[in-house]
Amino acid sequence: GRMWAYTVGFTVLPHVGGFLGWFLNRKEIPAWYEKLKKPSWCPSRRMFPVAWTMLYTGMGYASYLVWNDLGGCGSKAIVPLGLYGAQLALNWAWPPLFFGARNLNMALIDILCLDGLAIGTLCSWYRINRLAALLLLPYLGWLAMATCLTIRIWKDNPQQKS
Repeated sequence: GRMWAYTVGFTVLPHVGGFLGWFLNRKEIPAWYEKLKKPSWCPSRRMFPVAWTMLYTGMGYASYLVWNDLGGCGSKAIVPLGLYGAQLALNWAWPPLFFGARNLNMALIDILCLDGLAIGTLCSWYRINRLAALLLLPYLGWLAMATCLTIRIWKDNPQQKS
């Protein structure tokens, strides 16, 4: 009976930090981000909330599958859910670093560490639940694009580096 609450809780959790990051930094987007030099392949601003809603939902549900398969937060869950929690924390830290602090150096370091933790999460989840690992693939694809975009913005806007 309570399983639906866990399913919803795990699925909603990633959205919490994503929404807070957007909410706290939403004024910086038109004021600062629009003025940055960006590559021609940079996605439209309207794409980001749609993409992140789908990605956070998939990653949240996947985390529920792993948690459920491991029987909760026991010793077997420390590494797979620890990696997930760490990458989620870095994911949530990126908007305040990039938009809030306008610190391109720290945002770049953050996303490069995030990439490593996200790959580590996928690898650790693959042994536990293949569907959960597959649900992370769109996220890793989007992160690859976001990493390339961060690198290009970092490189093409030297006057913005803190």
